[in-house]
Amino acid sequence: MTRTVQHELEEIKSRGLLRRTRVINGRQSAHVTCNGHDVLMLCSNNYLGLADHPALAAASIAAIEQYGTSSGASRLVSGTMELHERLERAVAAFKGSEAALVFNSGHAANTGIIPALVGKGDVVFSDRLNHASIIDGILLSGARLVRYPHNDHTALALLMEKHATEYDTEHATGRCLIVTDGVFSMDGDIAPLAELVALKRAHGALLMVDDAHGCGVLGERGRGSAELLGVGSDVDIQMGTFGKALGSFGAYAAVSAELRDLLINRARSFIFSTSLPPSVLAASLAAVELVQTPEGDQLRQQLAVNTSFFRNSLAEAGFTIPAGTTQIVPIVIGPADTTMQFSEALLAEGFFAQGIRPPTVPVGTSRLRFTLMATHTLADLACAATSVCHVGQRLGVI
Repeated sequence: MTRTVQHELEEIKSRGLLRRTRVINGRQSAHVTCNGHDVLMLCSNNYLGLADHPALAAASIAAIEQYGTSSGASRLVSGTMELHERLERAVAAFKGSEAALVFNSGHAANTGIIPALVGKGDVVFSDRLNHASIIDGILLSGARLVRYPHNDHTALALLMEKHATEYDTEHATGRCLIVTDGVFSMDGDIAPLAELVALKRAHGALLMVDDAHGCGVLGERGRGSAELLGVGSDVDIQMGTFGKALGSFGAYAAVSAELRDLLINRARSFIFSTSLPPSVLAASLAAVELVQTPEGDQLRQQLAVNTSFFRNSLAEAGFTIPAGTTQIVPIVIGPADTTMQFSEALLAEGFFAQGIRPPTVPVGTSRLRFTLMATHTLADLACAATSVCHVGQRLGVI
């Protein structure tokens, strides 16, 4: 018998996995108003605090006054505006690539790029903890999906040798693609990009890095995980987003001029979507410029200080923190219901840290995922750490 929607929702609720939205009143900043109360935001990807930066707001307002509120169409119809091309030139210069192409979101980028590059008969090697949008893109492509153990380049090497003869060069492109997150969004660790570059060279593969959580934050100039690890020029496709550290919205692919042309002609999420509006493009352009200034350097330095302080505070209190140095600091709790009790208790004390449950993470690894911002004060973070410890002790987590 067909299940009703109500029965399906009841089943989700019985497993402690029912999700509901929380409404934020006002701006996205270090402190927000949630449910009528001031709380410290500890689960936003607004890592540099740019989402309410005056420079981005001014650029967005000016763009509306000059260009209006919409692009009016997809890029290949009449929706390519000069701001699209200005932003793409700025991204290419920032990332050190020949070219760049803007997409409407990170999900749209991954589900557009991957099927444009590979198809039936091709092989994609994907880290087991890659973002869901990467998996969606691979499944849409029809290519053979081979998952390798998380960040295990030795296992990947063996898998690439094993599947080396499986490419269907007669009926497909014969391409092999390695794809990985740069910074993994749930654990906060960084992919071994130098080793992946060596493997892509050895096997004639393409390497794609989703650096949504590294762009603007990592590397001397904020170019991301590839810059941090010294392999920026060796990554074929660097995907990143404007909606996290850059405080705006949308995504990009930093690629060769040739690959850009291929994406324009093959990426369905690019071809069949009305393009981003002028206000968003202008804010993104302002953000790309800002992160390369001394102010951007200072924000990255403060984020590093805040991250180290909070990580150390929780570790010293007895929490098990996965190894890492990035601004994503998870506490793995295990059961989904305990995780949500922890989240609700913290919110009642004035700290907003969302619980993360399956299917976002594997069953049994539900967690609180804290994300640090450059605009947090050390005093606020000290108070937050104290509250996390008290709640953790009360719930028997530590």
